[in-house]
Amino acid sequence: MKFEARVQREVRFLRGLLRTLRRVRSIAADSPNLICDDLEAAVDQWRERPAITFGERTITYAELDGVANRYAHWAQEHGLRRGQTVALFLPNRIDYLSIWYGLSKIGVATALINNNLTGSQLSHCLEISGATQVIADAETAPVFASVRESLSRHMVLWTLGPAVGDQRDLGKALKSCSQLRPDRSTRAGMTARDVALYIYTSGTTGLPKAAKITHMRAQLYMRGFAGATGAHKEDRLYQVLPLYHATGGLCGMGAALLNGGSVVLKSRFSASHFWSDVAAEKCTLFVYIGELCRYLVNQPESEAEHGHRLRLAFGNGLRPDVWGTVKDRFRIPEILEFYGSTEGNVSFFNFDGKPGSIGRIPAYVKKRFNARLVKFDVETEAPLRGLDGRCQETAPGEVGECVGHIGGDVRGEFAGYADKVASEKKILRDVFEPGDAWFRTGDLMRQDEEGYFYFVDRVGDTFRWKGENVSTSEVAGILSGVPGVLEATVYGVKVGEQDGRAGMASLVVDKSFDITALAALADEQLPAYARPVFLRLQPQIEVTGTFKYRKVDLVADGFDPAVIKHPLYVRDPAKGYVKLTKAVYAKVVSGAVRV
Repeated sequence: MKFEARVQREVRFLRGLLRTLRRVRSIAADSPNLICDDLEAAVDQWRERPAITFGERTITYAELDGVANRYAHWAQEHGLRRGQTVALFLPNRIDYLSIWYGLSKIGVATALINNNLTGSQLSHCLEISGATQVIADAETAPVFASVRESLSRHMVLWTLGPAVGDQRDLGKALKSCSQLRPDRSTRAGMTARDVALYIYTSGTTGLPKAAKITHMRAQLYMRGFAGATGAHKEDRLYQVLPLYHATGGLCGMGAALLNGGSVVLKSRFSASHFWSDVAAEKCTLFVYIGELCRYLVNQPESEAEHGHRLRLAFGNGLRPDVWGTVKDRFRIPEILEFYGSTEGNVSFFNFDGKPGSIGRIPAYVKKRFNARLVKFDVETEAPLRGLDGRCQETAPGEVGECVGHIGGDVRGEFAGYADKVASEKKILRDVFEPGDAWFRTGDLMRQDEEGYFYFVDRVGDTFRWKGENVSTSEVAGILSGVPGVLEATVYGVKVGEQDGRAGMASLVVDKSFDITALAALADEQLPAYARPVFLRLQPQIEVTGTFKYRKVDLVADGFDPAVIKHPLYVRDPAKGYVKLTKAVYAKVVSGAVRV
């Protein structure tokens, strides 16, 4: 890289870093300043400006605050006190943020329940929330009612909409509540270390866990992105992500609302209406989850995708194979990819905009960051330790697990989950010196000599086959480049008594898909051990509310044609991919046919 280009890169990085640090530097665990104080300050500064638009309705900052105050007084009138929890089981709606914002004003925490959950997963999330009150609407109230009898404690159901049976009419109750702010003394003695929210992990590999989001962590999310994005009061954010998740509900909302901007909120993502909506609403910012961008790329080209005013798209999980397409085809001037997790204490930003990188920590600021990559054993799914019992940092280009030092300033805090046992499992101790503690992100990465980080895979997704490590993420990225492949997810499956796990790819394809072309590309770009042994074609792949693939069910299905009704194929060394019949399945499992 030429000297001038290197200087420009460093300037971009440092500007972004300083913008972010400037907004978060005053956050302190023992401070009485809470996330609701941050939002109240924004309201006082921009009272009459538009805050949120949802459908045909727009509310100002003052109206957003007024609704929040009604919820605070409602909670007080019904005996809710500091330290208690209310479960919020709602889809995106204009007053969603106002509800938890209002409850936080009196010290009540809110558990943000995924409105797509049903059955045992919903029961589990409600149980571990500790809530005794649930807020639902006409859509979610019947779903709650279906699991009510399975809960170990009575939960009062408040409905926004017509109340049925023993449901309580929340809309009616709110009408008599004051729009004035509850007295600040109500939260006297509270600090930023207290819990404001419970946000659940996505449950891609099992039941979700409830991450404790303290006031200071909510501030880090909201203030951090208010700085990182460089947003201002004239910005309009297009927000299609679920508000029960941190990326949409905190990072996205904070970028706009702590800067006097406005949010154009949608109930859900629609690839076919995306660009016409963005153009019509004159949006300048867009917050994404990576797979959402892939859905946009898979749409036919249209005039609408060039008639927008977007200046910045920010989010996480944008795959390297679609990065350039998103930026060039849709003519988005800047993409800000970041790395972080709901509960984790590791975060970094790709302020430079280098395609494929999830962030950068240059050597000259490494000591100011708590993130490190440590050598990792795929078979034991644990960091490797040397003869002295300590972990070892990876060399440039070497894959390792990312860990974050617990302690130091607020960025190093790990509040954990509602489940203490689950919290302890995420902590790695005696890592580099006796007594230290580090958060395990569960993410495998590599870092190059210039400090750029690249995501490789989740721990547990990388598997061993033929004595070699296979990255499901990297294989899926290559298969996604095959014409006709709309979606691809890769995982390992057990094959009889053979060691390790064989690669299997679940694909969503269109009419242009050619299985011979896929085999040829796999041969060309993947080593033999990484080429998928099995293929499964299906009309859609189940995803979580944040567009993450639920691999747990795919892995459980394996490659058994008696279980799977979709087309199945197995790789024949001589013929390429051939139909996997029950007879062939029996031979593979018995070992009569080696794969």
